[in-house]
This record gives sequence, structure tokens and C-alpha cells, in this order.
Amino acid sequence: MGEGGVGSNQRVDQWLWFARITKSRTLAQDLIARGKVRVNRIKIDKPSILVKPGDVLTLVVGPAVRSLEVLAIGARRGPAAEARLLFNDLTSAAPRSGAAAMSPEPAKSAARPDGAGRPTKRDRRQIDKLKGRS
Repeated sequence: MGEGGVGSNQRVDQWLWFARITKSRTLAQDLIARGKVRVNRIKIDKPSILVKPGDVLTLVVGPAVRSLEVLAIGARRGPAAEARLLFNDLTSAAPRSGAAAMSPEPAKSAARPDGAGRPTKRDRRQIDKLKGRS
């Protein structure tokens, strides 16, 4: 099996890149070298470790911990829709905890209380229309 060949196993750094978890293989290798990746609950420190369908990867990416089940081995780094077929995200079913659960839902960008702050462009147009300055 060559570097880009498809088989039953694949290097974990290459798989992370194909699955669009990291932006480059170098970043994937750095993530692994810093001890932020586990394969089947075993911490790995070498990007040459092989993964196969059925393996579970646990990643610490920033403040978030993600668990991904490997569904398939990638043949190339294709579009996001193709990359999404390579794994099943096990963390999406888990309830939010910690700081993420305590943070409120994101506010609407255009919503603001009446009389607070500067008027938006839409508000200015309505004011001009009301005052007859159109």
C-alpha cells in the first residue's frame, strides 16, 4: 500500500487530514506529538500508528474533547461531504457540560434593546424616511 493507497489501515495523521479534522498533516502530527490523541483509549505519540474502521479516536482540540468512530479509510482529501462519511461523531450525542453548558445561547447579531447604542443602517434609513429626507 502506497502513501495515498486505500487499504484496511491508514496512518492516523493522514486519516485526521482526510477527515478534515485538521487543516494539514503537519498540524495532525503536532496534535499527536503533544499527546492530544487517543486511539481506543490508548494515548499515542507517533503519527505512524495505524487506524482501521471500528477504532474510536478521542481528540482534545482546543477546549473541546471529541470522540470519533472511524467508519472508513479515506482515499483522498475530498470535499467536506465526502470527509463526513469517514467518521461518526460520538460527542454530538453527549450532553454539554462545563463552561459550554453554562454559556447562554448566542444572541442574534442584529438584536439590541430599543434606545441602546448607535442606530443600525436599517434604523438610519427608517429615520430618514420618517423625517422625509429620502
